[in-house]
Parts: sequence; C-alpha cells; structure tokens
Amino acid sequence: MFKTPPTSLEQDLPREFVMSRASGMAHQPKDFDWIPASVPCQAACPAGTDIPGYLGAIAEGDFAAAYRLNLRDNVFPAVLGRVCTRPCEPACRHGWEGLGQPVAICFAKRSADDFAAHREPVVLEPWFAASGKSVGVVGGGVAGLTVARQLALLGHQATVYERHDRAGGMMVQGIPSFRLPRDVVEREIRQVEACGVTIRCGVEVGIDLGLGALTDEHDAVVIAAGTFRPSTPDLPGKDLRGIRHGLPFLKAANQGKPDGFGRQVVVIGGGFTAVDCARMAKRLGAETVAMYYRRSREEMYITPGEIEDMEEEGISFETLCIPLGYQGSNGQVQEVRFARARLAGPDASGRRSPHRIPGSDFAVPADTVLLCTGQSPDLSWMDEAMRETLVEEERRLRQLGKHRTAHPGIFVAGDFGTGAVSLIDAIGDAKACARDVDAQLMGEDRLKDVLWIEDAESTGRTRDLDAIPRHPMPRRPASERALDVEVETGFDEQTASTEASRCYLCHYKFEIDNDLCIYCDRCLKVKPREGCIVKVNRLNFAEDGRITGLQASTRGSNYNLLFIDQKECIRCGACAEVCPVECISLQKVSARTVRTCDAS
Repeated sequence: MFKTPPTSLEQDLPREFVMSRASGMAHQPKDFDWIPASVPCQAACPAGTDIPGYLGAIAEGDFAAAYRLNLRDNVFPAVLGRVCTRPCEPACRHGWEGLGQPVAICFAKRSADDFAAHREPVVLEPWFAASGKSVGVVGGGVAGLTVARQLALLGHQATVYERHDRAGGMMVQGIPSFRLPRDVVEREIRQVEACGVTIRCGVEVGIDLGLGALTDEHDAVVIAAGTFRPSTPDLPGKDLRGIRHGLPFLKAANQGKPDGFGRQVVVIGGGFTAVDCARMAKRLGAETVAMYYRRSREEMYITPGEIEDMEEEGISFETLCIPLGYQGSNGQVQEVRFARARLAGPDASGRRSPHRIPGSDFAVPADTVLLCTGQSPDLSWMDEAMRETLVEEERRLRQLGKHRTAHPGIFVAGDFGTGAVSLIDAIGDAKACARDVDAQLMGEDRLKDVLWIEDAESTGRTRDLDAIPRHPMPRRPASERALDVEVETGFDEQTASTEASRCYLCHYKFEIDNDLCIYCDRCLKVKPREGCIVKVNRLNFAEDGRITGLQASTRGSNYNLLFIDQKECIRCGACAEVCPVECISLQKVSARTVRTCDAS
C-alpha cells in the first residue's frame, strides 16, 4: 500500500498558485487547504475516503479497484455501501444550488462490492515489518475491528476481545439483517482477520480477563467497547411492564430470539435505533407501530430514505411530540401520554430545543413501548479505581482530541470515547486512534499525510454528464419485505457506472499560469459559473502561505491576474479548451498517507 513515490524535481511554486509544488509530493499548509475547498465530499467523510478516486474507477467499470480504494480508507466498504449515514452526499458539489442532485456516492460504493468479483478475502499489504509489539483491543465492533486492522498493518500484533459469541458489534446486534445482510459483515470481518488480527469471542474483559491483566499482557490496550448502557427518561409510570429500551429488543431479535411484545407498539426516539426498532417490530407481527420524535425531521440522525421506507411499511410517524409519561393497569402499560412541541433556540448540544405547547396533551394506546432515547458507555466491567482514573482524566484528555487516557498504556476509540455516533464516524476515530497508539509504541509518528500531484491530459468528462439525473436505489415492494430479506436490491453494473460518471471528479485541478496568460478573456466568456474564474486585483495570504481570499478587480487599472476559484470550479474544462496559449494546466491531486521516511 505504501510505495516510495518518486521525488519531485520541481521547485516551489510562486505563492499565487493554489498549491506549493508543481508536481510530486506536497505537504504545506496551503496544500492541505485544497482538499476541503476542492473535494468537499472527501473532506466531509470522517474516514477521509478517496471518493472521486473510487467513483472514477466505477465509471470506468473497474469495480475491483474501487473496492480496494474503499477498503484502504474505510475498512468496511460493503457494509457502508448499505448503512452509511452519507455525510459526503450533502457536501457533494453536484448538489449545490443550480447544479442538480448530489451523486449517489453510497449506492455506488455498494456496487464496488457487488461487482468486484471477489469472494475471497481482499488483503492489504502491511505498511511496516513486524514490530514485536502487541495491542489488546476491548470490543469487536466497527471501531475495535478498525483500530485492530490499522495496527496490524502498522506491524503490531492486535488481538480483539469480544464478549459476545460473534464479532461485529452494532453491525450484527443493532442493525437488522433486512438492512445489512450478515454474510456481508462476516466477509469483511474475515478480511480484517486476514491482515493478521486475532479475534477472541466469548471473552468478557472484567470477568473472564481483568483489565489489569490485559495491560500486563500487551504493550498497549485500546478500549472500543461501544455504548451499550441505555439512557431512559425518568417519566411517571416508567416501571410498568411493556416498557423497555430498544437496544436489548434489537439484540434479541437479531439473534432470532425476540422477547414477547404486544400488538400495539409505540417507539420513542428519532435515530437509528428508533427506526430499526419500528421496522423490526412490524416484521415481527405487531398490528400497529407508531414512532414519535420530539424534534423535527431535519434533526433526525438516520440514513436517508428510511422515513420513506417506514411509511411504505405501514408505520406511522409523528414529530414534535414530547413524551410525558405512561399509564397502565395491573402493572402493564396501556398508553403513552405526549404533548405537542415547538422548537426554540439551541440547547446545550447545539440543536433546536423542543418546548411543550400548553393544552396540546394527547394519549396513544400501547402495550409495548420501545425507548430509543440514547445510550452511553457501560463502565460496570471495570474495577472502581480504574473506572475513576479513566473516566475523569479521559474526559479532559479527549477535549484535546487525543485518544490517550491517564493510564499510559490505555487508549479509547469509537463510541466509547466520543459517545454514540455513526459507523463511519467510529471508523474515522479508530483510524486516528491507531496512529496515536503506533506513535507511542514506536516513539515517533511513522505516518505522514500528504497530497500527491500528477499531470493529466483530461478528466474524461463531458458537460453532457452533468445533465444525468440521480439514480434512485431499487427497493423491494413493501409486500415482499420480510425479516431476513434485504430491502435495497442495488444498482446493476450499467446504472452504477452511469451514476458514478456524474461525479465532477473534483480531485482534478485546473489552474492558470498568469506568466503565460495573454488576457484574451476567452475563458471568461465560456465559464459556466459566475465565480469560477475571477479577475483579481490581489490575493490575500496567511503567514503560513495559505490563500485566504481575494480582492476582485473592479476596473482595468487594478486587474492583475486571472484566478480559478477551486470552490466554484466544476471541472468542465471549457476554459482550457478555448485557451489559445495553453496557459491553463490540468493535474490530478490525491490525498495520501505515506511513511514519514518516504516524505522527506
């Protein structure tokens, strides 16, 4: 995966260029500014996935290359192609005002797995030789498996300790199989093992093996135990039978052992767990399933399209409803009381706060209530001294963005340190944690983030591709949806390639060399967006060389250069095609992680 790139012979460029080097490896502050300005989807991905790189491969029909790019960056491509929260898609330039709808990035990622023609494990090459160091990882969910794989690639022996009889965490305990088939999860876990990771299931740290013993056995320990302690609102009637948290319900149902529940199910919450509980209860035979959330649809943190799936499956859904309490008879819940709400200013979390509307109370009949109101890390398995040490000091250290704790050999990763987040957030955090662990074990940062710049002749795109509408994900009819039948059926190969071809390929860079420009203004006459090419009086610079803004020219006397604004450029190439002196260059820029010894 890490090959020594050729050393660039180019000199540093004048500061009016958007990058520090003409070609080869670049790693100045202005270079790192380029990704968020130019490739917003990649900047929005917590795992830093090379999205335009793999979309370009899919557009060319090279699904195997696309899968491998994803495997390198986000560890679980086939899983995320189904259940990622897709923070990249709202950021996609194709979805900006006047540019259509975002590319179906997540659906395309799934196609990389569907058509890569691999069913044997795809194994990445290690970055370093064996270090002789070992790391114990507590928790076999997505964060624990990610940090273990990264550490294995770094040359360390990683052992994952999972208390359940199978690894996967929320991928198998929380997410229903009609969203995420289990064979997909198991195949990608085998790929983690193929990198040299040992997974020991049925080992409960704190009972079968003490945390202290674990720190004695390994050079470092990473706690990635997730968030499995339910948070329940303290409401009147909370102890009535039939009221339970959604996570244990999902876990039992996903194991094929659903506990008894009634005919009228009310789900309280507005996140992943709530939607999964509602859809699961419907499949298990509930006559009515109703979901209530205290904020609006905009505040819901779920996978796009799930509300529509719920509605198609006959699940009712209301927002702006605050739960007030429960009423029952003979110890059994019979109804849930709610009040209508309005949203006011932000609360401590930064989200709009719901406030009860006087006189709006109403009751909903229910014999089962599933509470999906959040969860937090379970620390009960630690001894008291270790718990106090980690909890108090870890909070302070995490504010600094670190994964270290007060204990010199213990680190935290994923939900256990950040609180409950999405799979892709947990993967990104776990990758960063692995680098922290490696730096402590080896006494230095052995990896360096850089940008690699190479000349290109063409992006391969035409403006006709911009007019292609976004392709929807095919789904099974509601009448065919069952407990173990995947609802989304995936693109066919042609649709996948066509959808990927919509990508602007924002990792390409057009730039004007003003020493060669004759200021004929032909590029200005063909530019597709008002601000993509600008007449500039001067550029503004930070002390570290970053371009922080520009002062547009207002008249001929203060017109000093032409500048392509990377944020506005849609990579159409029209400017380069009409330039009579070929002063507009085209290059491909890729974010890479290399060994520090190769970046000198």
